[in-house]
Amino acid sequence: MDNITGYMDQYGYIVLFVALFLELIAFPLPGEVLMSYSGFLVYQGHLNWILSILIAGLGASTGMTFSYWVGYKLGTPFFEKYGHYLHFGPERIKKTSQWFSVHGNKLLIIAFFIPGVRHITGYFSGATRIPFRIFALFAYSGAFLWVTVFITFGKILGPQWDKFQSSIKNYLIIGGIVAAVVLIAIYIYKKYKLQLKNTAIRILHFSLQIFHTRKRAALFLSFTALVTLALIILMIGMIQDFLGNEFQDFNELIATLIPLIFNKGWTEFMLIFSSMGSWPFLIVLILFSLICIVLKKQDRIMYITALVVVVLGGELYEDSLTRIFHTFSPNHNFLINNLIPAFPSEKSLMIMVIYGFFIFLFVRIVSKIWVKTFVSIVGLIILFFIGISFIYLKMEIPSDVAAGYVFGGVWIGLNILLLEFFQLLKSMDVQAKS
Repeated sequence: MDNITGYMDQYGYIVLFVALFLELIAFPLPGEVLMSYSGFLVYQGHLNWILSILIAGLGASTGMTFSYWVGYKLGTPFFEKYGHYLHFGPERIKKTSQWFSVHGNKLLIIAFFIPGVRHITGYFSGATRIPFRIFALFAYSGAFLWVTVFITFGKILGPQWDKFQSSIKNYLIIGGIVAAVVLIAIYIYKKYKLQLKNTAIRILHFSLQIFHTRKRAALFLSFTALVTLALIILMIGMIQDFLGNEFQDFNELIATLIPLIFNKGWTEFMLIFSSMGSWPFLIVLILFSLICIVLKKQDRIMYITALVVVVLGGELYEDSLTRIFHTFSPNHNFLINNLIPAFPSEKSLMIMVIYGFFIFLFVRIVSKIWVKTFVSIVGLIILFFIGISFIYLKMEIPSDVAAGYVFGGVWIGLNILLLEFFQLLKSMDVQAKS
């Protein structure tokens, strides 16, 4: 590795192009490390950021094109016989074929982020006669996305590029898997759209027969239940990581990235966002929530009770969590910015609870879809930057902020589900009497 980085210091763009070309035709070279190091050289001013991305993207695209035409000319019989020399034997062909047949060509983009897959996708695409125009569209897009991500990370991290190289690679692999799952879901939906639609209609019809309520209410309840379930699963994973003392890399990475992404010019904005997470501001949101309940006119007692339970119960919920995790807290070998870990963050948890309930009430009152969507998006952006501001201003540890949001999301989700369930029961009772 030292030899390669030494060549990078001397020959820069040429080494970057050749190395990525060779890696994409299945030579065992550390392309991601080289790109991150190129980003570090950009940070030092030895290379140009845009030109590095263009050269690296051209190298990767050229390598993919070469492997495509090799695969196209030789066909699958050749690789079945000699492919093991290129780590592309019969077993790999079979697995890759299944992978493409299930997930579609769009996953050519994600293949670059999955080690062992990007090296053989060009050969496979050619051998199986995927039209070159389709291959080029997705493969070149993936190549430039891949190189942009790693070169930019190297540029942002600067001298610390090597320290977080493995962590970033792991997170990107996880992100690639998540993106693959999303694309698979889209692919399945498009392929079986009619069958899924008919099934959904039958399930919805059955749900409406049970609840005797409107379609919109049933869909909202189902969506809330799915989101809450996802947050519960994430919460369980975070508890396991906390008890295993596995947040160190995450905390160090985020605490390093945020000051690099948001420089000193963001200080005033971060102070504004942090004030939006203060208790005076949260009390104002609680008062606005009461106003929303009054404007709603219907079910005021139920919603006021829900607001009290959400806020006061949230405080009790947070206090209980703090005591529990303080008792079982593992020994921390480090502190970030001299902050003592408080898992989950009390501030973040209550911010998520109060903002979440306010957005829920607002969405419930407003009838126009675009207004609901706009308010929801703005609310999520505000929550995001409040969390960032706490880390930027060195008020909270990243894992504590993330845990606060997740645990708060679970609390608000369960309360909304309970409130909606009581409304459904009330609706059923009214319809039964009529």
